[in-house]
Amino acid sequence: MIKYLLKCNECDQEFESWFGSSEEYDKLRKLKLLNCQYCESLDVKKSLMSPNLFNTKKKENLKDIKKLKDIRKKLSDYKKFVKDNFEYVGENFAYKARSIHYDKKKTKKGIYGTASVKDVKELRDEGIETDIVPWIDDDKN
Repeated sequence: MIKYLLKCNECDQEFESWFGSSEEYDKLRKLKLLNCQYCESLDVKKSLMSPNLFNTKKKENLKDIKKLKDIRKKLSDYKKFVKDNFEYVGENFAYKARSIHYDKKKTKKGIYGTASVKDVKELRDEGIETDIVPWIDDDKN
């Protein structure tokens, strides 16, 4: 099914109508079976209509919302695990990672912090194992 906004060229009224397909609309127009619901004129054409960008099926929307909440919960649990089990080193992540790797320092905990994509690439090129973790805000629902 497809919905079109139709416009009457006689009375300038606009109205919506459903069709099985765009071909069905063309067929009905060619056979002069489309008419204005206000003045009965046969001079009716498609008008510009904004696309429907949102999924209007409530059940599917609820599934999508549940999936997003599940993902958010998993990311939140992962963030809590990292905070509880790793040492936060802030902006010094690349420096601390190199120190541990090259000085063979024993650490009780792994580290986490902030690094640029360039720093992470350089660390990986040097053989230092690093991962980028999506970090969600705590205050969002």
